Amino acid sequence: MLSFAALTLRLGSTGCRGGRRNLATIVSGNKTSQLVRERLKEDLDQMRGQFPGFRPGLVVLQVGDRDDSNLYISMKLKAAAEIGINASHVRLPKTATEDEVLRRIVEVNENLEVHGLIVQLPLDSINPMDTEKVTNAVAPEKDVDGLTSINAGKLSRGDLGDCFIPCTPKGCMKLISQTGTSVAGKNAVVIGRSKIVGAPMHDLLLWSHATVTTCHSKTTDLAAQVGRADILVVGAGMAEMVKGEWLKEGAVVIDCGINHIPDDSKANGMRVVGDVHYPSAKEKAGFITPVPGGVGPMTVAMLMENTVQSAKRFLKTYQPGKWNISYAKLKPQKPQPSDAAIAHSFTPKTIGRLAREVGLFSEEVEPYGTTRAKVRLEALNRLKTQPNGKYLVVTGITPTPLGEGTTTTTLGLAQALGAHLHVNSFACVRQPSRGSNFGVKGGAVGGGYCQVIPMEEVSLHLTSDIQAVMAANSLVVDTINARVLCESTQSDKALFDWLVPLRDGHRKFSLSQLNRLKRLGIEKPETLKPEDIYRFIRLDIDPETKTLSGYVASEMMAVLALSTSLGDMTRRLARMVVAYSRKGKPVTTEDLGISGVLATLMRDAVKPSLMQTMEGTPVFVHTCPLSDIAQGNSSILADQIALKLVGPEGFVVTEAEGGAELGMEKFFDIKCRSSGLHPDVVVMVASVPALKMHGGGPAVTAGSAMPKEYSAENLTLLENGCNHLKRQLENARAFGLPVVVAINTFSTDTDAELGLVCEQAKLAGALEVVPCSHWAEGGAGAVALGQAVQRAAETPHQMNFLYDLEMPIDDKIRVIAKSMYGADDVELLPQAQKKVALFSKQGLGNLPICMAKTHLSLSHDPERKGVPTGFTLPIRDIHANLGAGFLYPLVGTASVPPQSPAFSCFHDNDFSTESK
Repeated sequence: MLSFAALTLRLGSTGCRGGRRNLATIVSGNKTSQLVRERLKEDLDQMRGQFPGFRPGLVVLQVGDRDDSNLYISMKLKAAAEIGINASHVRLPKTATEDEVLRRIVEVNENLEVHGLIVQLPLDSINPMDTEKVTNAVAPEKDVDGLTSINAGKLSRGDLGDCFIPCTPKGCMKLISQTGTSVAGKNAVVIGRSKIVGAPMHDLLLWSHATVTTCHSKTTDLAAQVGRADILVVGAGMAEMVKGEWLKEGAVVIDCGINHIPDDSKANGMRVVGDVHYPSAKEKAGFITPVPGGVGPMTVAMLMENTVQSAKRFLKTYQPGKWNISYAKLKPQKPQPSDAAIAHSFTPKTIGRLAREVGLFSEEVEPYGTTRAKVRLEALNRLKTQPNGKYLVVTGITPTPLGEGTTTTTLGLAQALGAHLHVNSFACVRQPSRGSNFGVKGGAVGGGYCQVIPMEEVSLHLTSDIQAVMAANSLVVDTINARVLCESTQSDKALFDWLVPLRDGHRKFSLSQLNRLKRLGIEKPETLKPEDIYRFIRLDIDPETKTLSGYVASEMMAVLALSTSLGDMTRRLARMVVAYSRKGKPVTTEDLGISGVLATLMRDAVKPSLMQTMEGTPVFVHTCPLSDIAQGNSSILADQIALKLVGPEGFVVTEAEGGAELGMEKFFDIKCRSSGLHPDVVVMVASVPALKMHGGGPAVTAGSAMPKEYSAENLTLLENGCNHLKRQLENARAFGLPVVVAINTFSTDTDAELGLVCEQAKLAGALEVVPCSHWAEGGAGAVALGQAVQRAAETPHQMNFLYDLEMPIDDKIRVIAKSMYGADDVELLPQAQKKVALFSKQGLGNLPICMAKTHLSLSHDPERKGVPTGFTLPIRDIHANLGAGFLYPLVGTASVPPQSPAFSCFHDNDFSTESK
């Protein structure tokens, strides 16, 4: 590393001749700054050796287009490029408002690739600007100009090692050191009291143990004050105001002034001079800085030095690819309190803090209170070049009332990976639906020490996505009813005037109306013939064919979950078939002219909702399509954004509802086809009591106490139930990925029972089998599971789909029924056969299949547990969800929509200040 040598140049001889004093020594800023730049290059080489590819980032923010500002900025950018700093120039127009400037500053503050931010002054805007407010908006750790009140305050207190020193005063101190003059004990005079030069210069000299006097325009007898100065720093902005005769013999003179005065000998008619009259001062001073070539180059060099210093500070806490996130320390209690009591014992981080910890910018987060927020889709656009993290899907055996714990395991695994194994981890779960909220399941947000908190917020309104879906459903139903009524009571002319009003002698068709005309083959809407008007306005809807209802478990929710952008959602909504004409022709939302309105209703619902687990792990809670009549997975957008945020070494844990034959199969064949994402590992969740039920144990009604058959050791019953686990493992392995089994342990499980499940699961092809106690211990109880999925993610794998989309519709149904459910064959009832022929003729045969089947059994009979055999799967009808992009066959007596619970959990609950 190069040291700083005194770079001086004598103007004259080293002695006195004829009684004439030696001329002052010039302290060259050009040469000193060059040494600084060379040293900084070496520092950056060392950084890149430790952090390959790392470059300090610097942003210069300018408002307006002043020539002098442009000159200064070009110097800064040139110096940064020479050193190896990644500098960029952000120019806002003169019309920029203060709010716009502040927003841009916040963006840069939150960008981890930027380590220095300069707001170029003055702010050249036609709008009022509070310069103090703007400069103080810069994050102190990126304030390489040292102009924020925080850095100024630290400097005034003498905390020089914990602040950024303004560049010009810092450069002045560097030049003073070049003279070999010791500042301690000297009389120092500073002329000027600006925030940029005078005030910080006073503080620097003072904390270097000089006796400092600050002078300004109101100082009386300025010459006398100057005459006492051993060290003089001038930054008054007045050309040649300090005369040589004022100076103390041999003084150190640092001239910070840059002024332009007339000079006919110059091409532009102007000459640059400082605040000191240089010709006379050099006769008396011991050392003097020239103008130009003195303080100016040092100011730029110190800016570069501060930027490199900022980058060094950043690297002290920075771990490549790792979030700087805090996790809560759990202290599990025994006996374990209720889920509600546990949830209420934790105070979540503010959502703004969590968002910053995982790398989201303020502009990308829309808070709903202090503990939940919507994440704007702009985040996905910003992160599009970021490599995805590892992708885990959690599924389970066929659900029983005893509880398998797929949601709890999803959250526990994410907590284990993040809080205990120290890798970036994100959980993605579905929002509890109304049936879950007020049914026997309760809140459906995990349990024990693996919950999403605050539990009330996630279980009830959250961010009103469900309300938006229900409002959209209602809009469709109401529009159909209104259209049926109007078509039955209005003439063609009246109906046409209602749909396309005549305003100022012209009719303006909406985009959806123009699209309908195009589908009808009508090219010139401005010259419609009577027969064209009739075709356009008459949908002739059969009211009995409405496909939507007020239930949230509708195609609208499926569309929301499968959309990959706002535009994609809008197109999907427009394609939705919501009724049929009396002649059997499909009627879409675009035919009704409401696709744009639906997109407007859902424009906020498409954004994932950010929350956290009890240990502070981030969670996206988004969408709730059910697995029995829809795809049963959380949203694609939640998974996509989470995969970008965790980075290539992180993990996203997403949940597939229901058993592996249902939610997981749809995850791969529907969701993965839409998203283009390929998981790395499947986690299969099972529990000993649930396997005993599948092994022939007594039936249990939801909410009832666990029978003794499930709490006492019974290896025979359990071994029979393991056949079901083997079947579901075969289903999971059919997609080509490694499968890790997580045994969600109960306190009644014995070592022999757990050992039996582990043995049987490995025989069935599980890569690893791990008993987990996350419900009772939080993430600590799933550390072994986290380590197992880390190992599994590194094994070679190639995901494949269950069927080819080009297969005939009935063949795809048959593949699913045989390979996933174990059916001998399928039986397409007459109505289903008609639909196969119709959809094939309409060109819909290449859509994926979403089986509408009970989630309580591998078969179509919810009472048949274990591994049903010898059955034929009846398909009574097939519907087309063109918006969601799949066909869904109705299996057996599968209800559409699902029925509400007979007894809801909201009974005997209230809200008061004493009870939550």
